[in-house]
Amino acid sequence: MSNHTVSEDRVLIDKYVNQNDQGAFNILVQKYSGRAYQIAYGVLGNKQDAEEVAQDAFMRIYRALPKFRGDSEFSTWMYRIIVNLARNKHRWNRVRGAGRSFSIDAPIDNGRGDGELTIELPDQGMAPDQIMLYNELKDKTRKAMEKLPEAYREAVILRTVKGLSYEEIADLLGCKVGTIKSRIARGREEIRNNLDI
Repeated sequence: MSNHTVSEDRVLIDKYVNQNDQGAFNILVQKYSGRAYQIAYGVLGNKQDAEEVAQDAFMRIYRALPKFRGDSEFSTWMYRIIVNLARNKHRWNRVRGAGRSFSIDAPIDNGRGDGELTIELPDQGMAPDQIMLYNELKDKTRKAMEKLPEAYREAVILRTVKGLSYEEIADLLGCKVGTIKSRIARGREEIRNNLDI
């Protein structure tokens, strides 16, 4: 993330915290809601759950932002909140059943389509048989990601989908850089094995 983006975020946070500027907070939401949704979707693999987690994250950020000390970048702090909420929701779904959900106040448009981010969208000029093969590969990739252990899936998504550095992921997940590199390598290997590549 560029220094310009970091300083821009800091200005918005200061306006919201010190001047109660709701517009500044709304800009942060618009800027990061798509990324929040993508990360939540990557952990959960479910659109509705990902939307709920992203919305819940911004409700928590809204309340907690005055206590944000700036020890890390806003985006890193936000990602940590989202990953933790998504993990909790994932565990809740496993224990209680995926049919249950929790309600959130304000809807946030993710602006990112369906959140299936592992493969680019098909070229409109593709032949029908190519589109069918593409959709089959996209579905297999999604299923392979879902089969990964949670720790591998999170690391792979943060690296591949979000483009975070190993150091940022290590900070976000509270691990050593070597652990993150290992999780990503193992996760990618498992995906390749599941796809028979």
